[in-house]
Amino acid sequence: MTYPITPAVRLLREKKIGFEPHPYAYEERGGTRRSAESLGVDEHAVVKTLVMETDARKPLIVLMHGDREVSTKQLAREIGAKSVEPCKPEAAQRHTGYLIGGTSPFGTRAKMPVYVERTIFELPRIYINGGKRGFLVSLDPKVLRDVLPVEEVSVAIEC
Repeated sequence: MTYPITPAVRLLREKKIGFEPHPYAYEERGGTRRSAESLGVDEHAVVKTLVMETDARKPLIVLMHGDREVSTKQLAREIGAKSVEPCKPEAAQRHTGYLIGGTSPFGTRAKMPVYVERTIFELPRIYINGGKRGFLVSLDPKVLRDVLPVEEVSVAIEC
C-alpha cells in the first residue's frame, strides 16, 4: 500500500513505532465522522489533533476523541492558564507545518506541549492523523507517551 511520507511518518519510523497507514478520500469539513465511516471504525477511536493557544498566546496541542469536544474552561483550569481557545488556521499551520484537516501531533514544526484526553489511553488502538488530509495512522495509544511530551487531562464533553 502506498501512503505519503510526511514528517509524522518519518518521526514514527525514526522512533521505530509500529503503525498501520489508512489513506481515505478526504472530504472538506467531513471531520472525524467522515474518516471513521470511510475506515469502518468507531468515531470514538479516531483522535483529532487540535491546535490551541493560551491567553498568553502559547500554542499547545490537544488530542481528543472524534466524538467529543474540548471543554476549554476545564483545560485552562487544568493547565493553569486564564483561558484557552483554538488557534486561527494560519497560526495552527505556522506552529505545526501541517494544513488544517491534515494536522498530526507527530513531527510538528514547533515543539509544543501535548495534552491528551485521559480516556484515549483506555482504547486498544487509535486512528490519528498521519500528517496529510485523507491519511490516518492506527497505533497503540500508549506510544503517544513514547514519542510526545504528553500530559493527561480530563476535558472531554459530549458533542
